[in-house]
Amino acid sequence: MSTPDNSNSLNTALITRRLLFFFILIGLTLIHLLVTFRGLSTSTGMDQAQLARELARGNGFTTKVLRPMSIGQSQENTEGEATLLEASRDSYHSPLHPVLLAAVLKVVDGGNADKWRMTGEETVYRLDRVIAASSIILFLLSIGITYLLICRVFDNKIAGVTALLMLFCDLFWQYSQSGLPQMFMLLLFTCACFFAHRAVEVTEDGGSGLIPALIAALFFSLLALTHWLAVWIVLGYVLYAAFAIRPRGIAALSALVLLLVLSSYFLIKNHEYTGSPGGTALLAIHNGLGGSEDDVMRTFDSGDTYLDLKNLIFKILRVSLEQANSLYVNMGALLTAPIFFLTLLHPFRRKSIASFRWGILLMWAFASVGMAIFGLSGSSVDSNQLHMLFGPIMAAYGLAFVAILWSKLELPNSLPILRNAHFVIIIIISGGPLLLGLPKELSLGLRAKQQQQPLWPPYYPSTLNIRLPKYTLENEIVVSDQPWAVAWYADRKCIWLPKKVSTLERFEAMAEAEDTPVVGLLISPYSHSMKPMLSNYRSYSDWAPLILDGWATAAIRTRRAGFLALQDKEMKAVLARYPHDAYFNGSLLMYWSSQPILDRGGE
Repeated sequence: MSTPDNSNSLNTALITRRLLFFFILIGLTLIHLLVTFRGLSTSTGMDQAQLARELARGNGFTTKVLRPMSIGQSQENTEGEATLLEASRDSYHSPLHPVLLAAVLKVVDGGNADKWRMTGEETVYRLDRVIAASSIILFLLSIGITYLLICRVFDNKIAGVTALLMLFCDLFWQYSQSGLPQMFMLLLFTCACFFAHRAVEVTEDGGSGLIPALIAALFFSLLALTHWLAVWIVLGYVLYAAFAIRPRGIAALSALVLLLVLSSYFLIKNHEYTGSPGGTALLAIHNGLGGSEDDVMRTFDSGDTYLDLKNLIFKILRVSLEQANSLYVNMGALLTAPIFFLTLLHPFRRKSIASFRWGILLMWAFASVGMAIFGLSGSSVDSNQLHMLFGPIMAAYGLAFVAILWSKLELPNSLPILRNAHFVIIIIISGGPLLLGLPKELSLGLRAKQQQQPLWPPYYPSTLNIRLPKYTLENEIVVSDQPWAVAWYADRKCIWLPKKVSTLERFEAMAEAEDTPVVGLLISPYSHSMKPMLSNYRSYSDWAPLILDGWATAAIRTRRAGFLALQDKEMKAVLARYPHDAYFNGSLLMYWSSQPILDRGGE
């Protein structure tokens, strides 16, 4: 007679745990979207958002961020005949995430600039919140798919703990607020792993795993179309499938063919625009193997760039070892994720579990090589960071390994209350960064609303969204050190401040001939306050007097803009073409206009 009571008790406990999980999920979602969110935090996130808006408007893959290198490639590919309009066809970003965002913006009428114009009291651009909301939804879907995957690989208990680890992972929430495609990638990667594991299961049972392997290959190909760096993950999967999935060789070859078929259109278009299938995106390799990607993108002539390939293998090994030092953080500080590597020594009874871990290892190893070549900035949120995709599945393997060891101890077996203590400890430690940092983030979020402080560094959304459109017409172009912010918030075409002053003169002539004149220079904290002064000087040597002018003006407490810049002969000639200055947010955000500072935009 006690069986029904026990069954009801178990059902009640299960329902209670699930309700508590969803209550925490909804609470954290509302907090991160409505309180702690202070705007998109990455340049790539803003760049993809403005590209998505152009897609939503029906303008195709055209960008308002004009990279000097993209213009140079277009000119070189057409023997100097390409226009700025033709150079605005994007060949830098992977296409799938902007397409997804375009669909979201289309639904909310995000292409209507007037509808989403900020007011003087707002500190967060409302479309920023729309972008973040879509990313958070993708993150929550990823948790659900991960739960299903881990249930299939291990059991419900390991899956439930993994889901909690993801929910309390501070790094995942940071990415969901950044505008970067990583949450979409996490969803695609998890779906791909689900079907890849199914293919391994079928193969281990003696059958053909071709159908689930093809579905996995589809998701891996979509992953690569979301971020070109994920091609390295696909290569790892192909190598694994060649040995682990029947029919051997065919499953691997089909994955390669599918990737080439889905990406061929974009590779052909990149070659058409730039003369290279890799487009401008391929030059991001400078970020890892030589100098700064920013410097390369601001260079007009590709002959002025230099990529040092000496001792290439040793460079890749060195950077890979540097990544290993921060692997725990890059995997979201999930306590058991690094333990995955110990599970490679454990003889799991189920062959599919034992086999699948080698697939994970191969994909991660190839991704690490790709990241070593193309570089990581060291920032907690980096557009090239792929380690975090492997965090949940590796953490699940680590949890299973810890659970096996825990079950062999005498104390948990003698005290039932300690039976799941290891899971509780792991959740508390892994969720520590989020739980301990949440009070401070809540305080900052509430204070930002009261004091009208933007996200720093270094963007002023309300200034760019309200003031800059008034001073410029839709067909006019601005030059800035943060073109992604101008393109997204001000909805104006913007040329990235070129390395050489002489290059600006060339762009001015091109723009004038196309009746899209360059009308202003916007200098922001991105150039003068993000790095040490010596680094700034090296990056902006031609522009140093103008870049540092805001600080010089602030240092001597004068309202006379150009105090430092006008001491330089070359800068004096530039400012002669842009003589009208405007202080945006003090002297830290300076705008120099070719026209009197009047409301010209009519918005």
